[in-house]
Amino acid sequence: MWPGEQSPTGGPDPRQPNPYQQPAPWNAPTVTSGGPPGRGPGNGRTKAVAIVAAVAVVVAAAVTGAVLLGGGEDEGARPGPTASAPSSSPADDPRGGDDELKPTLAGWNVVANPGQGIAFDVPASWVRQSPTWVTYVAEDDDPDEKPLVAMKAPAVLQEKWCGSDGDRDGSVDHMPLATAGTRGNNGARSTEEIARDDSADWVYGSFTQPDRDKVSTEPVTSFTTSSGIRGSVATSRSSGVEKKGKCDVNGKATTFAFESADGDFVSWSFVGPADVTDEVPDATVRRILATVREYTPADS
Repeated sequence: MWPGEQSPTGGPDPRQPNPYQQPAPWNAPTVTSGGPPGRGPGNGRTKAVAIVAAVAVVVAAAVTGAVLLGGGEDEGARPGPTASAPSSSPADDPRGGDDELKPTLAGWNVVANPGQGIAFDVPASWVRQSPTWVTYVAEDDDPDEKPLVAMKAPAVLQEKWCGSDGDRDGSVDHMPLATAGTRGNNGARSTEEIARDDSADWVYGSFTQPDRDKVSTEPVTSFTTSSGIRGSVATSRSSGVEKKGKCDVNGKATTFAFESADGDFVSWSFVGPADVTDEVPDATVRRILATVREYTPADS
């Protein structure tokens, strides 16, 4: 469900436990590397892909990235074949320059999306993925796997929290205990719409599909982060997910949407299992949310 990235030669890079590469410019030959569809709880499908240098340009990838992530062409993502790499530890840092940013909470680490100029903090136990890493959910029966919602440059907690072979293909798919990341929301009409729709799509895509009626969304409210960003926040939850396998559980997602200093709609989202013993408490989710802030990337 959360595959590692492939090296340019087609297999896991032996030099490090969880290899990542910076994206090549979109006017250069590129392709994306991802993984086979994972079976999430509730039979949902979550994909994780990353942009790497390779041999061909796929225009549709750029379009998908621009629409789902709200950025330029270099934010496109399209899944392709890959081999899974071992999970990285909290001490491993594929994010490089992000360490120049200082966390606002002592002992936490900074997660940054340089494409959007958004940063937030997570506890040290979370693993930060590459700035090129994209996570999204799609309809199970969509052959084109058009993303319902996506996030870029995420951080994850307990990457292999639960594993199962729900589709009985002989391969164990893993799901994390939590994921948090950011995206642009070009084309949205309001922050209220983003908060409501994105949180619901994360829960539906990851936990309840094909049943939309098992997703409920709390009222959208206003929220102001510690840095003074004011926006809209909503939390969606599932109920009644049929437990066909050990990883079929209810889920929850929180999305905070706001207007950036450049006048663009952007958002932060958290998604993870709910009603489980080690569920991430809502208080922790809000504490992470409170650290969301804008910054200017060093190469801007």
